Amino acid sequence: MQTQPTLSPPQRYAGFDGCPGGWVRAIWDGHGNLELSRVGRLEESFSGDPAFACAAVDIPIGLPERVGAGGRAPEHLVRPLLGGRQSSVFSVPSRAAVAAGIGEGASTGAGQQEGALYAAACAAARATSDPPRAVSKQCFHIFPKIAEADRLLRARPELRARLVECHPEVSFQAMQGHALAEPKKVKSAPYGPGLTLRIGLLAGAGLPTEALTASTARMLRVGLDDLIDASACAWTAWRVAHGTALCFPDPPDTDAFGLPIAIHA
Repeated sequence: MQTQPTLSPPQRYAGFDGCPGGWVRAIWDGHGNLELSRVGRLEESFSGDPAFACAAVDIPIGLPERVGAGGRAPEHLVRPLLGGRQSSVFSVPSRAAVAAGIGEGASTGAGQQEGALYAAACAAARATSDPPRAVSKQCFHIFPKIAEADRLLRARPELRARLVECHPEVSFQAMQGHALAEPKKVKSAPYGPGLTLRIGLLAGAGLPTEALTASTARMLRVGLDDLIDASACAWTAWRVAHGTALCFPDPPDTDAFGLPIAIHA
């Protein structure tokens, strides 16, 4: 009797984009299936057996002890690629600034008011940057998610090769081959032409886009731009797994804990 071959589980590639209260997760099989969901914690998707061949997250990974003007090396390298979208790349401060901004090690801890935490983050950032520079409010507001990814990767070193940092606008630039002319939002409101452009690029890259709609976004209580960005992250994860992704810088820098400092696309 002939033994039937053991079938390997299908490869899956995940993209994560931060949203209020958690993360938008897009899981792509590399073919015609794209699953969109919302999860509360990043670590929920990495418990037990490896769930993904690779995952990419739109959040900074790797925090230097000191930074120069404009943030880390990845920010310097990708900004010139983005044309008018350069402002979407935040200058990531030092590890000490992030720790101060989330109240880590402070006697008042989580009870500190946001204003006090922001002031502490700016003070630490100035003390660890050349020239001294404060933290933007936009970057400060993603500190909890930076810390969440940092804690996960420090606790689980085996994930470092398959959970990487990306930036959706850099991924879309790689899909199109040049900077995108249309923004996703105008005055903080969704901008139809920009969203349509990005959905078209995802479709051209082989992702199914039928679920990238305003109704799906409402059902998950997220923005349509969050769904689109998470899907771009999943595309980048596919490219990392297949060895075709761009890496800025290449090879990556590393921080004091051995976490890679690089943006992939």
